[in-house]
Amino acid sequence: MKIGVPRETKSQEYRVGVTPDGVGLLTSRGHDVMVEVGAGHGSGFSDDDYSRAGGRLAETEAVWSEPDLVVKVKEPNPVEAERLRAGQTIFTYLHLAAAPELLGRLLESDVIAIGYETIQNPDGSFPVLAPMSEVAGRLAAQIGATLLQKNRGGKGLLVGGVPGVMRGRVCVVGAGIVGINAVRVAHALGAEVDVLDIDLKRLSYVYDIFHGDLNTLYSSPANIKASVEASDLVIGAVYTAGRRAPVLVPESLVAAMEPGSVIMDVCVDQGGCVETIRPTTHDNPTYVVHGVIHYGVANMPGAVPRTSTSALTNTTLPFVERLADLGTAEAVRGDHALAMGVNVWRGEVTCRGLAESLDVAYRPLDEVIS
Repeated sequence: MKIGVPRETKSQEYRVGVTPDGVGLLTSRGHDVMVEVGAGHGSGFSDDDYSRAGGRLAETEAVWSEPDLVVKVKEPNPVEAERLRAGQTIFTYLHLAAAPELLGRLLESDVIAIGYETIQNPDGSFPVLAPMSEVAGRLAAQIGATLLQKNRGGKGLLVGGVPGVMRGRVCVVGAGIVGINAVRVAHALGAEVDVLDIDLKRLSYVYDIFHGDLNTLYSSPANIKASVEASDLVIGAVYTAGRRAPVLVPESLVAAMEPGSVIMDVCVDQGGCVETIRPTTHDNPTYVVHGVIHYGVANMPGAVPRTSTSALTNTTLPFVERLADLGTAEAVRGDHALAMGVNVWRGEVTCRGLAESLDVAYRPLDEVIS
């Protein structure tokens, strides 16, 4: 199969879809891998690294239009979507519930679009979403703590405090992979941490691994209100497969926070769980609403590409191998987790959560393939 690895174009996105080692593995299996010139530079991989691995360096247009399978990291922009041709498969993060215009373009392009974020194992876990969620959760607490500094516009608070001074309070909404990693860093910094979720088993797990040294709260409106109002840093960490994130922190609650507080909404690429959040970029990451600093960068792991690219491709490469070796149709027929990742199949929406979020027609994947 002919595989394309484009250079990422999102603002300060330095990750790459396949590493040179991955290219070497794919070419050893007889596949033709085209890598856009400069695609790996941000992650520390040179063009020569890809050439030595057996990849073919190509320019932008060719790496998009020629391959049967395009493997990247972030969703295609409008120009890139126009380059896709009928019948191609694109394998990347999509987050289409918050991007109806992109969904429309993909449907019109007659392509197969597989989203990393909806690949789901039978046990309910998200194997490709997980490593980037770990990175984003840790970054959220790390960056949020620095935004509380006065020179960054915050209230001038050290989250861990010092002897004789109150420490800061961090509210983490969601106890999934993003949430638990945000808790890990906030707890290590010495903050008082609240973590909220509707899954009591998950809360019990978090309580146990941190030896009870934090507050675990059922995610009711009353508990969210009490925790957010009292917190210096709020981290949104909610994910529902393929769907738009539910709004759990309304604007009225944001307005009740102390000026100089910080909101980090990691689920902004799914629409966000804070009503006042909107996507931002690494170039201009923050804005202020009701005196509260909002951080809405939708590709946070792109800031640490050496870590992120390796972590991501460890999980994506086995799926890429399967798609390349078997072809897309056979690969998804034989792999339930990969089939769950199919959002669009040649003009049809095949992800139920996505269809319900955007109120568009849904067709089961088995029906569409057959």
